[in-house]
This record gives sequence, structure tokens and C-alpha cells, in this order.
Amino acid sequence: MKVSIITPSYNSEKYISETIQSVLDQTCQDWEMIIVDDVSTDDSPQIIEQYTQKDSRIKLIRSKQNSGPARARNKAIKEAGGKYIAFLDSDDVWFPEKLEKQVMFMKENDLVITYSAYETMDEHSIYINTRNIQEIITYKDMLKSNRIGNLTGIYDSDFFGKVYMKEYGHEDYILWLELFKQIESTKGISEPLAKYRIVSKSISSNKLKVLKWQWKIYRNIEKLGIFQSAYYMIWYVFYALKKRG
Repeated sequence: MKVSIITPSYNSEKYISETIQSVLDQTCQDWEMIIVDDVSTDDSPQIIEQYTQKDSRIKLIRSKQNSGPARARNKAIKEAGGKYIAFLDSDDVWFPEKLEKQVMFMKENDLVITYSAYETMDEHSIYINTRNIQEIITYKDMLKSNRIGNLTGIYDSDFFGKVYMKEYGHEDYILWLELFKQIESTKGISEPLAKYRIVSKSISSNKLKVLKWQWKIYRNIEKLGIFQSAYYMIWYVFYALKKRG
């Protein structure tokens, strides 16, 4: 059953070939990769175009104006024809058996969402660490912390329909929260199946921005009360510190 791979791209010439090659190397070959270029100013559209000419499963959509990763992903989701929707950003990579193992896992366990552990790497593709998973998670677990690395998440569009990302900070997290409200729980694969690239960013101001986004998600998106929001925010900070530790 076909997997639609959703990839937003903006000025990704440094890594996009590695990302696409990791999809071409999949042992599961029933996929389409929909890349939405968000008005890049480097050579990444030309690089992607070369791959589309070699393999018709790779599709390039070029936005007319820069609109951010949520809208880029949504354009790809709209065009997706697969039963399964998976996400892969333009600087991350998958291990060759990623799709095969996850699709089989979903079928064998009758799951409509799944995810896996993943490795992190730096700008030079050097291994940093492994981010392990909680093997069974619920909506309440997700409120405490985003337990799904977006590059590992897959959802079943036959079950949920096509679910789009809100143009809001932490848009991928909001999408998973929306899906989890419709199920009791799901399972993940403890084996790392992908590599997430950590690109150095400054800034403590970014950390403050992340906390503001998280609070707004609790209050404005999930409609939690102040005390509930504070409770989950404490858990969120705890897990964030644990992840960095």
C-alpha cells in the first residue's frame, strides 16, 4: 500500500540529495515523494528536478511565494495519493528498511499511527545520540511532550482522512495531538529508523519562543484550563531538559 512522503524544501542544496537518496534506497518501493520547494534562492530546485527526471515517483511542486513549512507540507498532503502519510524534512534521512518495517508493524498490530526511535547527527552527518521512545503512548502522554519525531511518524489517511498542519508554532506537534484525540493509544518501534539533523542555531531567545508556543498550544489549540496547562507545561520542561541531558 502506497506511502506518500511529504517533504518541504527551502534552500536545501547542501542536504537534499542525501535525503532523496535515502528514499530511493528504501526496501519498500511502493511510495511517492512529494517535495514542495518554498521559493528557494539556491540550487536545490534544480537538484530536485534532476531526480524527478530519473524517477517518476519523485514530484516537485514549486510555490509561487514563500509561505513556511506548514503550508508547504499541506500542499504536498493535498496532492498525496497514498494510504499512508509520512514526513521527511529536506535535511534528514531514513534508514533503508524504515518504510518496510513501519508499514508491516502497522498492519501486524492494526495501528493507524506509528513512529520509531531515531538518531541525531550534526551538520557533517556525524552521529550525536539516539532518541529512544516510549513504546505505547496516549494523548495525555503527548501533552506532556511530543513523543513523535516527525521524521518517523506515519498516519493512515484511510482512517483519519487527510489531516493538514496548522500555521502555528510546532505545527507537526499540533497535527499529532489532533490525531491522538481520535484514538486510545498507539505503539512505536524501539529500533532507530531515521537520522535527524541538528543544525546549530543560536539562541536562548528561541527557547523562550518555544515555551510561548507550547503555552499557546495548551490554551488556544487544546483549550486546556490554566491549571491543566501549567501542569503539562511542567512536564514539557522536564522532558525537554531530560532530552538535552
